[in-house]
Amino acid sequence: MAKKKVLLTFPQTLVKEPIVWQLGRDFNVVTNIRGASISDDLAILAILLEGPPEAIEAALSWLGTRNVKVENLEGE
Repeated sequence: MAKKKVLLTFPQTLVKEPIVWQLGRDFNVVTNIRGASISDDLAILAILLEGPPEAIEAALSWLGTRNVKVENLEGE
């Protein structure tokens, strides 16, 4: 099982959407929120994803299609 730490920045249009829940359901990855800052205008999450490497990459790719900014936090 692989692990990947990322910082996700959600635009205002997605702040109230269940994106993290969808990651676990649709991509079979375990999501562990390590930190968050959420307002009505913006959401920023530090998250650890665990699962098969191909599932993690598919999940991150999907986030990009939803206009979620993904930044690698490896090395923290």
